[in-house]
Amino acid sequence: MKRYELYKGYELLAVGTVAEIAQQVGVKKGTVRFYKSPVYQKRVKGENTRMLMEVDE
Repeated sequence: MKRYELYKGYELLAVGTVAEIAQQVGVKKGTVRFYKSPVYQKRVKGENTRMLMEVDE
């Protein structure tokens, strides 16, 4: 099972699976997956950008 970290700028918001992060942040799982997509990264810029990063275990 893949684990991720969700950041907003430099602030760590949540850690866990996509489902766990979605529950912690209060969004749908698809939204969490979208944060990792190249399309999202092109659309948003700045310090409030959310970034989903895969964690190596």
